[in-house]
Amino acid sequence: MNGIDLYFDKINEILKKVLENQKENIEQCAIHFADAIEKKKKIFVFGCSHGAIIAEEMFYRAGGLAVINPIFNPALMLNVKPITLTSAFERMEGQSAALLDASRAAKGDCILIHSVSGRNTGIIEMAVRAREKEMTVIGLTNIAYSAASKSRDKSGKLLFQLCDICIDNHGDFADASIELTGLSEKIGPTSTVIGTTIVNSIIVRTAEILLQRGIDPPVLRSANTDDGEALNKKTFEEYSDCILYL
Repeated sequence: MNGIDLYFDKINEILKKVLENQKENIEQCAIHFADAIEKKKKIFVFGCSHGAIIAEEMFYRAGGLAVINPIFNPALMLNVKPITLTSAFERMEGQSAALLDASRAAKGDCILIHSVSGRNTGIIEMAVRAREKEMTVIGLTNIAYSAASKSRDKSGKLLFQLCDICIDNHGDFADASIELTGLSEKIGPTSTVIGTTIVNSIIVRTAEILLQRGIDPPVLRSANTDDGEALNKKTFEEYSDCILYL
């Protein structure tokens, strides 16, 4: 068995654990998303640096929901140079609160916040401000990793302590997962593949719930199909009050 087998086996092991232990939390998240869509409330997603990959995956995505609004800050994305600045920026006070205040987020909206460690100010501040706005706060994190870490926020809180719903990605401490003979550090992070699987399962289940309620889900068609742009234009118009990225 080589590293390819080890990594695939690890991912399958974690996915099985997530399905066994987090299915109800995923279900509750999908219900809140469906409620928001039915009531024409807004849905947001936020993360920092690699955590923001989940936000990129969820919005304006073929086969995804048109109503997912990412909250991006260029200082927290992976095109910053030097990239080490992202670690400093996600520990700064004031940014996340300002971002949410500028986003038109309001009472009754939902936000999914992704952070593996759930310890930095940027993440904690976003959750705190969302709670102040009476939004539904959904966390996607690693509870064991986070609980073994000290908050870097002045509140002393961690993400999983501030959520209405918390989904555990069940990854290893510090995210890397594979031990190789002769290598002192583990290699092979799992949070992105597990996280994208979780959020896409939320998307699918949300659409299913909407269908059960007699509501046509606002699903995006690929713009690379002949009828994609026309179908998407219709969806954008119907949900214009809930879509903030256009």
